[in-house]
Amino acid sequence: MAAPAAAGSGEGPHGPLLDDLMPWSVRPLRTGRPWVTAPDAASLRARWERLVRAGDAERERLFGPTRSRTPQTPVAALPGQSTGTGRFAREPGPCPEPVRILHGPFDEQWLLPDHRLIDAARPELWRVADAHQLFVVEHGRVPQDTGPTLSVTALLPDGNSPAGRPGRIRPLYRRPGGTEPNLAPGLLALLRARHGDAVTAESVLAWILAAARRTPAGCAVPLPADSARWWAGVELGRELLRLQLRGARGGERPRLPGGRRPYVRAAVPPSPSELSYDAGEEALGLGTGRISPVPAGAWEFRVCGVRMLELWFGRRTGAPGTEGLAGVRPRVWPQEWTSELLELITLLTLLAELRPRQEELAEGSEIGVRELRAAGVLPVAGAARRPASVLDHQEEGPDGQFALL
Repeated sequence: MAAPAAAGSGEGPHGPLLDDLMPWSVRPLRTGRPWVTAPDAASLRARWERLVRAGDAERERLFGPTRSRTPQTPVAALPGQSTGTGRFAREPGPCPEPVRILHGPFDEQWLLPDHRLIDAARPELWRVADAHQLFVVEHGRVPQDTGPTLSVTALLPDGNSPAGRPGRIRPLYRRPGGTEPNLAPGLLALLRARHGDAVTAESVLAWILAAARRTPAGCAVPLPADSARWWAGVELGRELLRLQLRGARGGERPRLPGGRRPYVRAAVPPSPSELSYDAGEEALGLGTGRISPVPAGAWEFRVCGVRMLELWFGRRTGAPGTEGLAGVRPRVWPQEWTSELLELITLLTLLAELRPRQEELAEGSEIGVRELRAAGVLPVAGAARRPASVLDHQEEGPDGQFALL
């Protein structure tokens, strides 16, 4: 049997590879210490206060030094964030305002945006993260995985994978302001010639969300030759996009009809210790708490083989007796978490119901690699795989020194 084509070759077994269609990608963030992210912002502020008030030896232990970061490491500021660049041990400064991020698939959490605390923050992502940007996140690949291949967010994603090897993060635009789509040069022109001038970068993104599939060679995206199939997939992809943005960019938050909407039937206890599911009653149990109806599609929704509801709950309850700053967390279950859980159940239910329509897109004639090569879309030039030069201003460097980059 022939070996699978290498990523970036344009020769996926089910159409061109995403690595070629959206050529600029960034590796996931690597925080280096778990305590810089949390499901609630208040815990991050409390962790910061405990850290800065500790003595030198205790601060070193709580910080969790790595090869990339210690309390003595000077670093440049994160783009767009007014945080310190001096050595943390010498001048920690005030607590930076936590920012909302996507922590792995479908889990919105908070991050302390201080470059001194993060091993690999990927500044190139922060430079293009604005009100116009959308990020596509590839999910790690595990054997027999039937879950979604990609997710999308308007938040800065950390690219965390629940299992398997983390995928890449692909911004839709290479520059701030929604300019210069991160698409292979010539791709938009080819698709407009095929499907009309209404094809935009966001409609290409919508098609990718709807049609992407996992293959041994990487994430592949078949490109349809007929316009009816293309626009049907774009419509489906736009619905997937709307749901996953969760009301961002002026959209509506995910909602189910009144009779199917999940409700709290029994109050969540202060410290729920386990999560359970009653398929017959379509009920989710959080200790003595009870939420229903919760369709089986939401409970069984998995990414990389991991149930999303179990992962979400586990991150908020955690192992008892967690030491260090990561152990600073709410003493009782916050009401906001219940609201977030209800929305997550709704989101997963709706995404699960759209999966059969995604599968239907697999059949039909396609634009082949040969046509992409003839149009000059493939092979992709090396410059398209590198970040654009977007810096026309000074960014604060280590120890407060400015440099024009």
